[in-house]
Amino acid sequence: MRDAPDAGRTLVILQFLGMGLVWGASFLFMKIALEGVTFGQVAWSRLVLGGLTLGLIVLVTRPRVLDGPVLPRETIVWLHFLVIAITGCVVPHLLFAWAEQYVSSSLASIYNAVTPIMTAVMATLAFRVERIVRGQVAGILVGIAGVVVIIGPWRYAALTGDLWGQLACLGAAVCYGFTFGYTRRFLSGRPIAPATFAFLNIGIAGAIMLVATPVLAWHPVALTVPIVAGLLVLGALGTGVAYIWNINVLRAWGPTNASTVTYVTPVVGVVLGVLVLAETFSWNEPAGAALVLLGILLTQRRLRLPGWARRAGRPAPAAAPVAAP
Repeated sequence: MRDAPDAGRTLVILQFLGMGLVWGASFLFMKIALEGVTFGQVAWSRLVLGGLTLGLIVLVTRPRVLDGPVLPRETIVWLHFLVIAITGCVVPHLLFAWAEQYVSSSLASIYNAVTPIMTAVMATLAFRVERIVRGQVAGILVGIAGVVVIIGPWRYAALTGDLWGQLACLGAAVCYGFTFGYTRRFLSGRPIAPATFAFLNIGIAGAIMLVATPVLAWHPVALTVPIVAGLLVLGALGTGVAYIWNINVLRAWGPTNASTVTYVTPVVGVVLGVLVLAETFSWNEPAGAALVLLGILLTQRRLRLPGWARRAGRPAPAAAPVAAP
């Protein structure tokens, strides 16, 4: 009687580990791909391949909610998905790919971990779908301080490419935060199957990329086996199947435990960057990353400051959503 539940738990654990590995390694794959393709082609490939992969999954499984349609029929729903496809996929994927021309894959993975803090800011201030306690405000401030330490503005006499690359990574995290706040405000309560939700998000972004092919992807390429393999993993696995894994883990463990992948991805990104690409750090980058992690723990209410528990309204959910890089 215990075999099936035990097998199910093992599968969920494997999917969680797969998410952390694939999303953490995506920064390495982007860096490798940029040796033979443009940043636009990197973003184009991952979204088109991810959309095709998720489309095939939806076509085969035909997921429904309460015997409803596989795809939503309301025009407004499609318009909402168009918004999050642009802000949650097209723009941040382009920003991360562009940024990795100037910053290390390790540093890009650290900036992606800022997403839960940006989500708390956007969900509270921009969309007003959450209220936060004072301890979470402290977490946001600590996280922002960590970002400043990572950037290290004292090291720059002018706006260098490295600084602009870091700001692009930060801009991608802001886009993710906006997208999650927008999703909570306009889409979370609608009866849409998780696989369909992921397909519409990535699939519409992939369609936008196809329309933009002459601008983003119609350039010479220098393909090698590692570059092709990296793009396939980025698209079909990291921007496709891993979204389904995330949904399964979320259902099995709940949002609080599922969101701990946020702590795994930067570790994987940093380790791979150092081991595979021989990337190095300045002192301020790990120090700032530690502050960002502390800020995330406070923002998600995994740590509480004595005397800071008084609510500023109703409390926010304990976990921020997970963002694929």
